[in-house]
Amino acid sequence: MDQMSFGDAEYAAKKKTTRREVFLAEMDKVVPWDSLLKVIVPFYPVAGRGRRPYPVQTMLRVHLMQNWFGLSDPAMEEALYEISSMRK
Repeated sequence: MDQMSFGDAEYAAKKKTTRREVFLAEMDKVVPWDSLLKVIVPFYPVAGRGRRPYPVQTMLRVHLMQNWFGLSDPAMEEALYEISSMRK
């Protein structure tokens, strides 16, 4: 059972689509995710040596959002906690 948080419930009820949401939806359609992943996967760390790495697709998306919005590592981490459109 996956319970919805108060923040998620509030976000689900909103009516306006933000420019950030429109931009991210467009980039999701335009970026050739499969092609990029095929290039990155051979060089991405595998589980077994230390802590388990995050999924490669998640890290690629975070890296691209960080570049698109001009965010530092700490700012991107904070944005993922605070902005639900970036988290999705």
